[in-house]
Amino acid sequence: MITQAGLKELLNYNPETGDFTWLKPTGSRAQAGSLAGCFSSHGYQRIIIRGKEYKAHRLAWLYMHGSFPKHQIDHVNGVRNDNRLSNLRTVTNAENTRNGKKRCTNTSGVTGVSWFKPNKSWGAYINAEGERRFLGLFKDLFSAATARKSAERKYNYHPNHGRGI
Repeated sequence: MITQAGLKELLNYNPETGDFTWLKPTGSRAQAGSLAGCFSSHGYQRIIIRGKEYKAHRLAWLYMHGSFPKHQIDHVNGVRNDNRLSNLRTVTNAENTRNGKKRCTNTSGVTGVSWFKPNKSWGAYINAEGERRFLGLFKDLFSAATARKSAERKYNYHPNHGRGI
């Protein structure tokens, strides 16, 4: 496991841009001054140091704070390769799920709102405190969306939760 001191010997991190650059060559591809890392199939930037793969956002935290985070790192704006320090926050798994994007299977356009065909109404729900909570049935989408947004505030969802894909 790399330490902050070991990381700073190999890489420079710019907290304003989120970029890592190599300080000295570490192989034929990693030349001094070149950008470090590549992107995973999930969109995260990853950097290989001494044969071990690290996610860049976790290295950014180590570089700036001196240790790896106890839990997870959340990209506040939802962009997985935006590793600017201002876009990173340490969160629990539960907190991280309260800053998720809208699912690709969503058909209403609003996270947590679905059309209930038998009732010919919109239903709203939210996951909170480990369980799915039904918020009610509504005649129109706007009312269901309003109930959902109110519940998000009540249960401390991040304001970005449910953003576009």
